[in-house]
Parts: sequence; structure tokens; C-alpha cells
Amino acid sequence: MVLTVVSDTGRAWRLTERIGNGSEGVVYAVDDARPLVAKLVPDPPIPAAYRRRIARLVRQRREPRTVRLLADTPVRIAWPLAAVRTEGPPEAAVDGYLMADLRRDHHPFAHLLAPAARRAALPQATWATALAAARSLAQLVADLHAEGYVVGDLKPDNLWVDGHGRVAIADVDSWQFTDAGELFPGRMGTPGYTAPERIGAQPGTPPDRAADDFVLAVLVHQLLTDGLHPFAGHPGDGGAYLSYDDNVLNGRCRLLDRASVVLPRSAPPVDLLPRRLQELCRAAFGGVRPSASAWAEALAAEAEPNRLRGCVADARHVHTVERPWCPWCDLAEAGGGERTDRTDVAAPGGRGTADAWPK
Repeated sequence: MVLTVVSDTGRAWRLTERIGNGSEGVVYAVDDARPLVAKLVPDPPIPAAYRRRIARLVRQRREPRTVRLLADTPVRIAWPLAAVRTEGPPEAAVDGYLMADLRRDHHPFAHLLAPAARRAALPQATWATALAAARSLAQLVADLHAEGYVVGDLKPDNLWVDGHGRVAIADVDSWQFTDAGELFPGRMGTPGYTAPERIGAQPGTPPDRAADDFVLAVLVHQLLTDGLHPFAGHPGDGGAYLSYDDNVLNGRCRLLDRASVVLPRSAPPVDLLPRRLQELCRAAFGGVRPSASAWAEALAAEAEPNRLRGCVADARHVHTVERPWCPWCDLAEAGGGERTDRTDVAAPGGRGTADAWPK
């Protein structure tokens, strides 16, 4: 069945293949000379409020704060360009919006975390690429915060990355923002990527920048430890593993307490992270959370050439200069190339951590 969407001004676009879906919406390719996609949201909790939210975001695209965010090339944000509705009877119409197609310049963020996908989509990527992506993500979040936006549902599924480690973000419609003094609260959250104070919070409880800062630290940790979630592992007291969120609520994190979780021998070592970044993670997970701008500054310092070291056995193995020998060679030997399907010690999608950067 061919879908057509129409804007408030009467302009129509034909949708082609369905290219993705999330917890709330479905994304379609658009038959247009420009690289566009359409996100349709079939059942928003309050349809009129959702339409109003999209209309405000479309209008804000022309405001100075948003113009500054959208000035980069390649584009960093798939901002709503036009509110649209599917053609047909009003009672059956589905609301949504057009946005830039990030696939033109980027790959799904998870491709940088998962070895098999990384080898296929980003074969030249190294740990330095992951470090660049962490820095790019931190700067993006810092820039959004500086302009008054809160992501609220920061997660790999909403993020994109290119071969240089430049990060872009989609699903702007779930962000928290103000317009003409009116608050449009963040509406979404994802298990494993939720700050502890928001786990189990009442629906509609607005997030704040600190919630983004917690999840940013989770994502930085994953990028720099080959996809390992910082709250992965079985409880060290012998209890049953329930979820990342359960570990978050109970402080089970090897950076906070090595004895709190049990990880397989093939898990990446803690010292993949430079000491400065380890301390920022500890603060983010158990103390006063560093801001996104503090993360961006620290990651920029760690990306300096004198802070990186190449492996004598394989030039594609890159690691922090603080480590005296190559961790990726160690991981290859320890893991034996085997995988694990234990999702409690794996990155999203059930990926094990033994199969690391190119070797």
C-alpha cells in the first residue's frame, strides 16, 4: 500500500519503503530529490499535544539557537522540517514529520559498538575512532544543553556515526524544550539508558540535563570499552541478574566496586579507559556528574596524538598511552575469538565482548 503524507500547506510527498521503527514511531523513505525520511507516530498519548509539539519544533528551526545547532556539515541533527499527516479520512490520519535522512552520511551508532557490524560498515575504525565519536557525542549534548534542550531519551538507537567518528542524532520529537515560556516535557525513556532517579519515575516526570549526563557517561564507557555497558555483570553477591537498570539502582558497577559484579574473563579491562576518564565515569555513576562540556574537554585531551599509542604487531590496534602493552592483542588471546550470548555482559543486541577491534 502506497502512503502519501501532506503538510499544512497542502504539499504532498509519497512514502516508499519502511526503513525502521522504534517504541513510538515508524520511519519511511520519502520520494524526493532531497535526502528525506518521514517519521509517523500512529498512537501518541495525546494526538493534539503531539501535533502541537511538532509544530513548535518546526517553527523553532528558524530561531537563532536552533540555526546555530543546524549549521554543521554534515548535519548533526535530524530536525523536524515539516509537520505532515497521512492522506485519508481525518479520523484515520497519522501524524508525523519530515526530517533529513542521516543514512546519507552516517551509519547506525550501534555499528561502532558491535564488532561484526563494525568490520562490515566501518572497517577502518579503531579505538581512536571510538574516542572521536565519544568526544563528538559529548560536544553535541553540550551544545544542545547550552541552547536549552534536554534529550531525555539518549540511546544508541537515536544516534548515528560516520567513519570519522562524527555523531548525529534523530528523534527530536521526544526532546524536552520550552517555547514561548511553555514547557514541552521529555516523554520517553529506555531501559539501560536511564538515570537512576528516573528509573520507575511517574510518566510525565520531566528529565533534566543531569539525566542526559548520566547516559552520556554510559555511552562513552561503551564506546571506549568495546561496547561493554558499565553496569553489566552478574551480582557479585550471587544473586540473580535482572537487568542493567537493576544494577544501576543497586550500584553494581566494577568502576565503583570491583566485587559488585562478575564479568567473564574476555571482558575488556578497566584500564582501556585513561585514568582521567575512569574518574569522570566514577563521578557520573556514583557522585557529582560531570557535565557534557566537561566530558568533551577531557575527551579532546585524550584524543591528542601524544595520548595515543599504536600496537607494534598491528597498526590498527590503538590504545591510551597509559597502557604499556596492547589490550586488543590481550583480548584476542583471552577470548579466543569466541562470542558469548549472555546479554547481561554484552552490549545491546546480545553482543559479547571478546571479539574486539580489528586483529
